[in-house]
Amino acid sequence: MNVRCQDVRLAGYTTLRLGGPARTFVEASTEEALIEQVRAADEAGEPVLILGGGSNLVICDEGFPGTVIRVATRGVTISNGLVTAQAGEEWDAFVARVVAEGLCGVECLSGIPGRVGATPIQNVGAYGQDVAETVAEVRVYDRREQRVRVFTPAECAFSYRHSVFKGDDRYVVLSVSFRLEETGESRPIRYAELARTLGVEPGGTVPLQEARDAVLALRRGKGMVLDPDDPDTRSAGSFFTNPILTEEELKLLSERAEGFPAFPESGGRTKTSAAWLIDKAGFAKGYARGPVRLSTKHTLALTNPGPEGTARDLLALAREIRAGVRAAFGVTLVNEPVFVGLSLEDSQDEPVGASGV
Repeated sequence: MNVRCQDVRLAGYTTLRLGGPARTFVEASTEEALIEQVRAADEAGEPVLILGGGSNLVICDEGFPGTVIRVATRGVTISNGLVTAQAGEEWDAFVARVVAEGLCGVECLSGIPGRVGATPIQNVGAYGQDVAETVAEVRVYDRREQRVRVFTPAECAFSYRHSVFKGDDRYVVLSVSFRLEETGESRPIRYAELARTLGVEPGGTVPLQEARDAVLALRRGKGMVLDPDDPDTRSAGSFFTNPILTEEELKLLSERAEGFPAFPESGGRTKTSAAWLIDKAGFAKGYARGPVRLSTKHTLALTNPGPEGTARDLLALAREIRAGVRAAFGVTLVNEPVFVGLSLEDSQDEPVGASGV
């Protein structure tokens, strides 16, 4: 079934509650309808924005001058640890289900808003887990070749908050299969804060539901679980990725700062904390620019707590923070959410086709 409307304001479909109207808005509830709508828009030369839960999108105030296709497909199948979910399934409901089934591998990804189809695009991760560890295959519609394709984990080219799908609207995710283990216990807890909360040593395990409950509690404390009564959750989650520095960049940062978090990565690189850099550059929790602000609970979330905020307000705050961190530490932060019609780099922003989440 398809639902087609004109001039639908997109703010109501994003967790930031920002974004102007879509010229055409379509909701596709079956895989066949999703492919049909994408193909029809492509044949008409129409710009396309694929929309899921809207939790990782910043859409410009002018809206989208084309067709927005909201993915509303549903369905989950479980067979011998292989779990396949349609792209439109709500992610946290999916995690809750597999935890209840005693399947481990995504329990530390509890509470993340959005839909299943978004998870491989940016290799969603939190608290020591990411989906690249468990994705078995990703089925997509290839807009260029006009056919359904299946990507193996290697073909997905997963890296930190990235994949072959990110930054390229060629592929529309249809379903994702995960290889999970039926143990009833969590995977080894790698994230120090979570281990402390659970009262185990790093590398220890706990019952799956305990791990999920602890992650949800930690995320709520940081305003990272959607709550209509908490204005700090009107965000796109972590707004900037944690910088991964080369040896030279690490040396330059060391000359400007002491005590910054440092986590070894492959290839001699080092990951540091964007939240730490933001705070030490002078942007404390709750720092405001007009009607938008940093979360009062976490410096990595930019929020739109009230009705007056605009996407341009949020962009101005993001640019101010990015410039401040670069001036203080020589590190250039990179946005994690997908921008539609906006850019941190340019003062002139024009709407373009995009693959959202």
